Amino acid sequence: MSSSVLEVRGVHKTYRRGRYSVEALRDISLSLAPQGTIALMGPSGSGKTTLLNLLSGLDRPSAGEVWVAGTRLSDLDAEAATEFRRRNIGFVFQFFNLLPTMTARDNVALPMLADGLPRREVESRALASLEAVGMVDRASHRPTELSGGEMQRVAIARALVMRPKLLLADEPTGNLDTSTGDDVLRLLQDAVKSYGLSIVMVTHSYLAAATMNRVLFIQDGAIVDEVDASQVAPHQIRHLQLVPPRSGPR
Repeated sequence: MSSSVLEVRGVHKTYRRGRYSVEALRDISLSLAPQGTIALMGPSGSGKTTLLNLLSGLDRPSAGEVWVAGTRLSDLDAEAATEFRRRNIGFVFQFFNLLPTMTARDNVALPMLADGLPRREVESRALASLEAVGMVDRASHRPTELSGGEMQRVAIARALVMRPKLLLADEPTGNLDTSTGDDVLRLLQDAVKSYGLSIVMVTHSYLAAATMNRVLFIQDGAIVDEVDASQVAPHQIRHLQLVPPRSGPR
């Protein structure tokens, strides 16, 4: 294996719907180096979230291989895959996915508790992770007592607390106003520099995509273009011609 954090080789994903087959992803290949960042863009239903699920090992490809940090995800059984995700992959979602009955500190502590770390270390690392995102003074607050931006900061602290090699973000600014979204994007960029992690981010926002190194455009389950992040402003991508979607069952 190469030194890449992420390797995707000839991945296909097909679902059965009655007597029809739906090909959700077609021949996806990509690689991501340490501290590399990718934005995935494309219309709704193009396969972006399906691809994230395969990159995380939450789902398996119908064909092809996904390697993360030198491990082929298809080699892991369910228990090993859960442990591998906890230690190597962080997640940030549009709707935060914080447990409402727990404080910010306890939400951040969850991955470490699941990994069996000593309580004193859990407490110390949880607070340090909250401090890194400017939320240590809100450690005792529950999600209902936090703003949307504050909840996303806590979610980022939780995603980073295990020092993952890969961060998967699904519309991390989609539920935030522009200013708050900019703050979240800066935190993600700071994490790349501070922790050396790599990011794959699904987004509909050209402003968010422009903070990544590379932008991949997905349509109808296939990568149809790739551009440098400097080319993703709306007035700069008019030349991109996405292939027309295929119609009918497949």
